[in-house]
Amino acid sequence: MGLPALEFSDCCLDSPQFRERLKSHEAELDKTNKFIKELIKDGKSLIAALKNLSSAKRKFADSLNDFKFRCIGDAETDDEICIAKSLQEFAAVLRNLEDERMRMIENAGEVLITPLEKFRKEQIGAAKEAKKKYDKETEKYCGVLEKHLNLSSKKKESQLQEADNQVDLVQQHFYEVSLEYVFKVQEVQERKMFEFVEPLLAFLQGLFTFYHHGYELAKDFSDFKTELTISIQNTRSRFEGTRSEVESLMRKMKENPHEHKNISPYTMEGYLYVQEKRHFGTSWVKHYCMYQSESKRITMVPFDQKSGGKGGEDEAIILKSCTRRKTDSIEKRFCFDVEAVDRPGVITMQALSEEDRRLWMEAMDGREPVYNSNKDNQSEGTAQLDNMGFNIVKKCIHAVATRGINEQGLYRIVGVNSRVQKLLSILMDPKTAETEDEICAEWEIKTITSALKTYLRMLPGPLMMYQFQRSFIKAAKLENQESRISEIHSLVHRLPEKNRQMLHLLMNHLANVAKNHKQNLMTVANLGVVFGPTLMRPQEETVAAIMDIKFQNIVVEILIENHDKIFNTVPDMPQSNSQLLLSRKRSTDSKPPSCSERPLTLFHTVQPNEKQENRNSVINSSLESVISSNINSFVHSNSTPQSNMNSSDPDLEVIKPNRPNSLPQNPSPTSPLSPSWPMFSAPSSPMPTSSTSSDSSPISSPFRKARALYACKAEHDSELSFTAGTIFDNVHPSQEPGWLEGTLNGKTGLIPENYVEFL
Repeated sequence: MGLPALEFSDCCLDSPQFRERLKSHEAELDKTNKFIKELIKDGKSLIAALKNLSSAKRKFADSLNDFKFRCIGDAETDDEICIAKSLQEFAAVLRNLEDERMRMIENAGEVLITPLEKFRKEQIGAAKEAKKKYDKETEKYCGVLEKHLNLSSKKKESQLQEADNQVDLVQQHFYEVSLEYVFKVQEVQERKMFEFVEPLLAFLQGLFTFYHHGYELAKDFSDFKTELTISIQNTRSRFEGTRSEVESLMRKMKENPHEHKNISPYTMEGYLYVQEKRHFGTSWVKHYCMYQSESKRITMVPFDQKSGGKGGEDEAIILKSCTRRKTDSIEKRFCFDVEAVDRPGVITMQALSEEDRRLWMEAMDGREPVYNSNKDNQSEGTAQLDNMGFNIVKKCIHAVATRGINEQGLYRIVGVNSRVQKLLSILMDPKTAETEDEICAEWEIKTITSALKTYLRMLPGPLMMYQFQRSFIKAAKLENQESRISEIHSLVHRLPEKNRQMLHLLMNHLANVAKNHKQNLMTVANLGVVFGPTLMRPQEETVAAIMDIKFQNIVVEILIENHDKIFNTVPDMPQSNSQLLLSRKRSTDSKPPSCSERPLTLFHTVQPNEKQENRNSVINSSLESVISSNINSFVHSNSTPQSNMNSSDPDLEVIKPNRPNSLPQNPSPTSPLSPSWPMFSAPSSPMPTSSTSSDSSPISSPFRKARALYACKAEHDSELSFTAGTIFDNVHPSQEPGWLEGTLNGKTGLIPENYVEFL
């Protein structure tokens, strides 16, 4: 129930009911005053807490910004670069958000605290002062009235008249004060309805502005979040493969550490205890010693493994002779004496074991140490790149292509080892090879794929050769994608003819496998993980070499994606042909482009008739063999790779399209599809290929909902970025062939047609 109204007419009567109504108004003002006082206190606490929160978040952002990822190896993949810069991106978002929060905090005092304090002091305070005056006048009026009524009637008429006049004046003044007090009380009651609530509304508006700014930041951050999510998934996948390789190397090192020594510029190196003469006798000081047989130079570094610090300056001597110490000539075991050309006397050293002493003695006698450089499979050397080898690979590829191209986990799922060895023995038997043209249907696809990979590992050396290992890795580490392709293109044509033919055969097959990735879940990235270590192996197993596996995978991805160009064209072409192949601009006549700007994720499988048309348009068929053979012979006769097309002719304009001008019917997603990855899943059944010219096209009915099958990163402002599973509204055909137009979070943009399924 509301407060009763205070009538001005009641001020004159000053009845008990009027006083009761006035007290209810006074009580409400006291209550309001206390509430505003507490609200101001809580508001100041809130502002202080927001300042502390902002300070803590800024400190957190500074910590993120200061930390720098350092990856293993001398180069980083595109995914690792994206992840490395993510902390700085996070810090920038947090700082931007806290800048807006500080603006809100700075305004909070002005829009909330100051108006409330002003209302409490000026309005409620004025009402309190009026009450004091009213109470004082009431007391004065009552006193004068009582005194006047107590006057004797025997007083003179003039005195009585003067007393009456005085009472009338006091009464009139009391009446005026009463009116003013009632007016002020009711004024404050009415003012609080807006002067009290309005500052609260302004404060909430500041909060809403802050939260809306955060929403806008989240929208701007969504593209990077999508790219980062894909990079994290790819890096996790590579980590699993790298981790298993490192664990395998660790187990080998545990079983036989001497067979896996690192390639070193030194003939022999390791810890030795060197006898040093002191004033109080002799002592044995631990040194890390390095010996080079060519220069006969021994470098000794005093080092304490327990403290992790050097115990003095390095010392280098030139070896003159080395003699084994007899056991009975010294109390220590495993000792030998060294004489130096540039230092008088004999230096006595103690090895760590008898075997260690033997190795040091052999090294210092000028004999090379026995290194076991990356033993391949025990059966290595039985497989060759001869007619039988090509027939074995072709049989395996034919069996996979005809019977198992859609099997999930193709080449990733391994067969039973005993069955694999049995199949290989049959395939490598000359008698069986002559009588059987195909592999029997009784053999499982996983056994055939494992046999193919095992045969490639059984070759005397990796298919892409030890001597080109570092060159291929360096090519994969180049920053520009076209430079990577160009360099790998040149390196492939430096391989021996048999190696290149086998690699060409294999890449054609893997491109066909990747083309069916919706069914078999083997994307280009997945195939790179499987075949990278098989086709490229370092000559020495080290942790650094294992860390480069991710770049081996990238090389294989490039070979699969660009197999037609790499194997069917020579690295260095005439200017007109180069312009024809590379200066392709986006046009409405092209097939739907990919929306992923990340390298090494999409591939284009050229159909046979399209391939023939491209080759015929580039070079006349009658001259092709002559030009190819001449340039191939030139390539093989030179030890250095040919320069890429971008540098061969300064006048050649090579335009890199923002998006490839063709998209496969089943496009490879930007992230590998694997059941073990929670964020990306393949459709349970093959999706029909959509076509804008078909009557059965899923886009025949406009303005429908659709779901993304894969994640995608936009290259243009007109495109949409999204993750797998995203739902689009109002999806309908666009004016550009191969693209749909849809709405996501209120934004309308282009979506690759083959990236979605309609709901």
